Amino acid sequence: MSKLINRTEFLEAIKEEDALLLDARSPKEYKHAHIPGAVNVPLLNDAQREKVGITYKKEGRDAAVLKGFELVGPHFADIIRHVRSLGEGKAIYVYCWRGGMRSGILAWLLSTAGFRVYRLEEGYKSYRALVLETLKVPRNIIILGGKTGSGKTELLAELSHLGEQIIDLEKLANHKGSSFGALGQEPQPSNEQFENLLFTCLENLKNDQVIWLENESRSIGSVKIPDSLFDQMRVAGVVEVDVPTEIRKQRILKEYGTFPKQILKECSARLEKRLGGLRMKLCLDALEERKMDEWLDYLLEYYDETYAYGMSLRELANRRTLSLSPDENYPAFAKRIRDIKVEFTQIVK
Repeated sequence: MSKLINRTEFLEAIKEEDALLLDARSPKEYKHAHIPGAVNVPLLNDAQREKVGITYKKEGRDAAVLKGFELVGPHFADIIRHVRSLGEGKAIYVYCWRGGMRSGILAWLLSTAGFRVYRLEEGYKSYRALVLETLKVPRNIIILGGKTGSGKTELLAELSHLGEQIIDLEKLANHKGSSFGALGQEPQPSNEQFENLLFTCLENLKNDQVIWLENESRSIGSVKIPDSLFDQMRVAGVVEVDVPTEIRKQRILKEYGTFPKQILKECSARLEKRLGGLRMKLCLDALEERKMDEWLDYLLEYYDETYAYGMSLRELANRRTLSLSPDENYPAFAKRIRDIKVEFTQIVK
């Protein structure tokens, strides 16, 4: 037998070690967005789902149900074998779009085969409603700011090692935010999946404690930070890290300097409207001649100006600046950053 459970019970249960989360929707639906950690075990593939949909429109629900069984029935044994290979003995948690026919049939099939099966009431639609509600909740946020190449992502990781709550938005987005941000990254998630991943992070954090986020534009590559969160980020306190330009350049060149020249040219050329024709020509000429320091100087002139403008829009009272000391490593720098958060007590409350 399978059991229908609400979204609160469902999301708590799938955190258990013996839980196997299955998405019964079509591959296309799953690829667009899904509950993080779910494995796609589609009851119908994309072509079959389209056939059932056409049948429903032309002949009604009963005919569509019959068509669905006709298409999926011969594959029941394959589905059972596949799920057994994924997790013999595990409790199965399954969902579809509305928690109706597809998850119901898959739950019936697997429970008949001896699995313990739990089904999400009202399906993925209910989960998404919770995601959107949660993203609107006010948070105690402190922003970690700093110019391009300052190592903010590394500092976030160090803060996490110190027990601080962090969310690495660029990691969730598979993009580092600049014109070069996609280099070396996996394909970006859809905007909906980015929100789902963000929700999963927020679920594991405490609202009454500070959450550190890196200073970001509204968009990170092709994904967009939810308006409710971005509005909070814009008024939050900022710890701005001041790192010498030479160190910043070393970090950037270490990260991107090994990519082929043509790829770097293509990424640089995206900034032509902002740099202007002459500066872009000089920038690309420097890259062609492998004068990497000079190439980077042109780029940083633009990125530093953009950063300075963004920071000028923030309240001065909400900003604190910490400079990296000579010979100071990033773990030590992160400790000083963590300790300054007490100055934001009034801001974050």
